[in-house]
Amino acid sequence: MADKDIVKAVTTALDEEHNPQRNFLQSIDLNINLKDVDMNEPSNRIDEEVHLPHGRGEPAKVGVFATGEMALHAKDAADAVFQPDQIEEIAGDTKRAKNLAEDFDFFTAEAPLMPTIGKTLGRFFGPRGKMPRPLPPTADIAAEVQKLRETVRLRSRSKTTFHCLVGKEGMEPEALADNIQAVLKVLEEKLERGRMNIKSVYVKTTMGTPVRAI
Repeated sequence: MADKDIVKAVTTALDEEHNPQRNFLQSIDLNINLKDVDMNEPSNRIDEEVHLPHGRGEPAKVGVFATGEMALHAKDAADAVFQPDQIEEIAGDTKRAKNLAEDFDFFTAEAPLMPTIGKTLGRFFGPRGKMPRPLPPTADIAAEVQKLRETVRLRSRSKTTFHCLVGKEGMEPEALADNIQAVLKVLEEKLERGRMNIKSVYVKTTMGTPVRAI
């Protein structure tokens, strides 16, 4: 069940006072502020994937690196499928490789292709947090892609203040609150002191006024 205080914060963030009507569908974001965490220590930095129970409001864009039968199944599930012979071709075109890394939210790849991807595309994918998730040989590619479509990346880099997508306008406040709780659960598990390391959390629409949730 959604936390009542978080539902209230979401409802307030979506009202007309805090969120004047726009001519586009706005994202709903969390602004997270940590405390007493040394971000100069790489092990303290947050870099997690969070599956949202009610989805993102708009599916994430997913690319798959695969061969043979896996590639055939992936064509019906993913936004794009890349064969092994395309990997070095993409890596040889810096602009194309950068655009690919920016254009897709997530990648997944057959495990045997991971070393080649790391060697050739790692310099484009790594800094953006877009390195592919390895696919086991028996993976249900459709299920894997669908899960990624409902996933967000929680990433702090070296900052104690960062943001995370939790949905879109049009979603019910209770659903957005459930998504927020899913993000906070993963975050608290990563932090040494859990909730005690969270200074504040605000929820807002793209162009709206932030409302404190924690």
